[in-house]
Amino acid sequence: MTDKKNLLASCFSVLVLVFGCAGLQVGQDVQAGRNALQTGRPGDAVNFLARAAAQDPDYVIPYRLRVSVLTYLGRAYYETGKDGEARGALEQALLRDKNDYLAHLYLGLTLLRSGDRNRGAEELRLGLQGLYDWLEYIASDSQSGPFWDPAGQIRGDILKALALKPDSAELVGLAQRIGSLVDEEIDRARRDEARTRYGRGESS
Repeated sequence: MTDKKNLLASCFSVLVLVFGCAGLQVGQDVQAGRNALQTGRPGDAVNFLARAAAQDPDYVIPYRLRVSVLTYLGRAYYETGKDGEARGALEQALLRDKNDYLAHLYLGLTLLRSGDRNRGAEELRLGLQGLYDWLEYIASDSQSGPFWDPAGQIRGDILKALALKPDSAELVGLAQRIGSLVDEEIDRARRDEARTRYGRGESS
């Protein structure tokens, strides 16, 4: 009986180790995909993010602004011109979390480029307004707020975008810029907060 319990315990430990390693790999692939997007390599991003999404489609980055692996994959598909794949990934992201504002933003951009102007404009508006409201909310946090969009550049760009006509080329370009800035802000704010509080570049 003791041997059986020991065997079960050993099997359980192995499973925990396997799933832990798998989770670590997903996180590494998502970060590699984000890095590829931030450095203008969306094709490479698709490879990393598709692998991560296949292993864990429910994965979200563990930071203040939580974004799904499917959202990043949708963005990567959008930036490589694969609108069908982008729409599929982004709609799946929103089924999992309707408050994933970057998913709304990139779905709106994808739909506009595909010719679905009405729904595209609405999705884009939801994404922009959601991001603005979230940044305003985090700015009210006395501890973390000062590190997010401290000069108000992103919020200023969002207000400008919201005032533009939904089918204008200027809006599309500005919305793409906002999406990139928000993703970069996640890392910049985290680094600046960690450096200020703990004297190092990465948070614990």
